[in-house]
Amino acid sequence: MRTIKLYPFVLFFGIFTFSCNSFLDVVPDNVATIDIAFNSRVNAERFFYTLYGYLPAHASNSNPGLIAGDEIWTNDVTGRNWGGLNIAKGDQRITNPYLDYWSDHNMFVAIRDCNIFLENIDQPRDLEPFEKERWIAEAKFLKAYYHFWLMRMYGPIPIIRENISVSGDVNEVRRSRDPVDEVVDYIVELIDEAMPSLPEAIQNRGEELGRITKPIAAGIKAKVLATAASPMFNGNNFYSNWLNSDGVPYINPNFDAQKWERAASACDTAIILAEAGGHSLYHYPGSSIFDLSDSTILKMSIRGSVTEKWNPEVIWGSANPTAATLQNWSFTRIDPSARAEILEQVQSYWAATFRMAELYYSNNGVPISEDKNFNYNDRLELTTVGEDHQYYMEPGFETVVLHLNREARFYASLSFDGSLIYGQGRLDDQNQWVVRGKESQVSGQIDAFRYSVTGYLPKKLVNEEDVLSTNYSREIYPWPVLRLADLYLLYAEVLNEVEGPSEKAYEYIDKVRERAGLAGVEESWQVHSTQPEKVASKEGFREIIHQERLIELAFEGHRFWDLRRWWKLEEKMNSNIRGWSINKKTPEEYYQLRTVGETKFTKKDYLWPISEADIIVNTNLDQAPGW
Repeated sequence: MRTIKLYPFVLFFGIFTFSCNSFLDVVPDNVATIDIAFNSRVNAERFFYTLYGYLPAHASNSNPGLIAGDEIWTNDVTGRNWGGLNIAKGDQRITNPYLDYWSDHNMFVAIRDCNIFLENIDQPRDLEPFEKERWIAEAKFLKAYYHFWLMRMYGPIPIIRENISVSGDVNEVRRSRDPVDEVVDYIVELIDEAMPSLPEAIQNRGEELGRITKPIAAGIKAKVLATAASPMFNGNNFYSNWLNSDGVPYINPNFDAQKWERAASACDTAIILAEAGGHSLYHYPGSSIFDLSDSTILKMSIRGSVTEKWNPEVIWGSANPTAATLQNWSFTRIDPSARAEILEQVQSYWAATFRMAELYYSNNGVPISEDKNFNYNDRLELTTVGEDHQYYMEPGFETVVLHLNREARFYASLSFDGSLIYGQGRLDDQNQWVVRGKESQVSGQIDAFRYSVTGYLPKKLVNEEDVLSTNYSREIYPWPVLRLADLYLLYAEVLNEVEGPSEKAYEYIDKVRERAGLAGVEESWQVHSTQPEKVASKEGFREIIHQERLIELAFEGHRFWDLRRWWKLEEKMNSNIRGWSINKKTPEEYYQLRTVGETKFTKKDYLWPISEADIIVNTNLDQAPGW
């Protein structure tokens, strides 16, 4: 009997929390040998589900995509020990790196356990062939995804095709990095092997929601190939002198147009599979009690694409963990009748930054800085909300020009002083909650850490059924790792890189814009922009697509990785984080911008450092440039 000791298993908790409590108790107690783990279907199934337990905590502050960039900020009391914020501030380090997924977050352990599973799944004799094929496919996908998660952070990583034998030479253990192009090819190879045996859609929704499907695998493949085709990894001369022991660049400095073509083909396939699997852009069904305005339905379609549990737009929803904590952190206190001890049950410190408030388009569907009819130069001046904004802001409220005449995604995604919130116990949009965020008001600061440091909160992340009144209750939803709008915009992007602006690229970006209540890009730019020619050039349309992605996917963990692969983080991140003067009582005092933090970024920060201790132990590992 083999006696290879296993690492402690990670309890598989998240994916099936909503549907099947029987999956909560899936970890064998003190499994000492591989043989016992695979001596029956029951034990093999328990091992199989632990592979999902290694998925990164997408909906948490350990996800660098959410907190290591410039979308979200917190007050100093709350965030002083958050690794992601320290990265955003430019304080990453090689001694005990922040958000260290190389050695501290079990990614290589996850890959190792995927290999153990794949090497031993033939052992159980009572396992049906169709079930074994599906499990193998899911394990291969998860192995690919764990490689991809590491690649985005570290660039070239060791490819772990199979585990090292216990009798292997010490040099086998000291794996070196593999070039990014090879890593990408291996990830794609695994996904391609997995896809034929994955279901097109989840049929047993009561027990299996969250498990991998063909659309999920195809969608992640598209994102992998788009990442590989982007400037970070495609023709980047900054890393041209970073070579492996054979003199091969870890990141190929030569631009390869075929990488974009591969990504375009993968996006096309992913969209076909997603739509065939029943996925579509989410549209809010309205209320069964009240007649709602088109404006409210539009806002709730945008919010619901994220927060409506298992809605048809969500291709991959992960509950590892759920979005419960982020909802608490993003919740705006709005009921003035709630007792103090109730108000303290929500943290309200997941603050959206001022630069995100400026990012959203005008109501004409173009950037506010280039809208011919938007008063951009006076955007910080005070004005009064008119009746034409009655479903977005409180009429008569004194606010800034910046907050008026914006697109619906602005009002659906952000809560701020004077804005309205539908739901949270009020289902008549003639009687929505009003956010009151000035000093001593219900939505403002209540103590040293429960408050938004900027005056903005990401309302987009809060389900409409969450309530804070006589108690605090939440409607839990799985975190949208991948949704259809992401694929539509990715397809528009890669099509533009392959062939420039085209009707097909316009079609896919316009699908997302239509759901947001906007006209198509061609009409919007030609009629309303001071730069009407932008939409017709490859470079200009690229800029439009990039902003569209940053708006549509805001606060969902994509901006950080998109700016990284576009090689734009250095451009965006060396600046102040600003917000309103939240501890003031009058509009004149409150609507004064102040600096609440600073983001710093240099070229070395594009790749995570490997811990200095790991470099010392494994002399075959090369540290990333600059570290």
